[in-house]
Amino acid sequence: MKLAFSTLGVPGLPVPDVLALATAHGYHGVELRAHPEEPVHPGLTPAERAETAALFRGAGIEVLGVAGYARVAAPGEDAPVLAEIRELLRLAHDLGAPFVRVFPGADPDRPREESDAVAARRLGAAAEDASALGVRILLETHDSHRTGADAIRVLGPVGHRQVGALWDVMHTWLGGEQPSDSYAALAPHLGYVQVKDIASAEDTTPLPLGAGVLPLTECVDVLCRNSWDGWLCWEYEKRWYEKAAPLPGLLGAGRAHLVRLLGEAA
Repeated sequence: MKLAFSTLGVPGLPVPDVLALATAHGYHGVELRAHPEEPVHPGLTPAERAETAALFRGAGIEVLGVAGYARVAAPGEDAPVLAEIRELLRLAHDLGAPFVRVFPGADPDRPREESDAVAARRLGAAAEDASALGVRILLETHDSHRTGADAIRVLGPVGHRQVGALWDVMHTWLGGEQPSDSYAALAPHLGYVQVKDIASAEDTTPLPLGAGVLPLTECVDVLCRNSWDGWLCWEYEKRWYEKAAPLPGLLGAGRAHLVRLLGEAA
């Protein structure tokens, strides 16, 4: 498996500095948080996109994905959501990234079946754009659709190869789903896996990998048992937890922990 980290862990850090961290600590790729407060976002000009892509190529580091904030099950008209997804797809294409991350974001007060149908309709509509651009849209296990079982209620009806799943191991755990069940549900759709660690369900402040309660060993084990050879991406949520330890000082030990888990599972 290849290893990456998300720029959510290094808020606002310029791309050359992000690449220096990836190179120094042996990561193969970087997931780019695509938000206006970050250096990389859909508002970049064509020249800025080309420059960013060139920096990654020069460093020998891959852009794993563009982590957007489109909420495909949210109430409202389809058009603004589809426009947001299409902007993310164009950015990913211009950067050479294979994936775009989207959230579910359903209103908990709406009937579940209604929200699922809205999400599937929007993802199905965006799938043709994704196909034309050679980018895959990944629905993250998150918020209203926390588990693999939740996600496949949307992904099954879409039934398009350019729409898949991003397995966030914290959210499936918070949803009470075992790693083997998450994998079984998501495997036909799985794009990549986000790993992280936290102290408890009540305290989700990010911790170094292996220092918390998330079942990382079990997750890596089930992936290896099934010969899955995609990406593991460390999403350290420093942006939301100011008092969390800085990620740069943890990257080396984090990679070592993942490599150890992979070795033990082999």
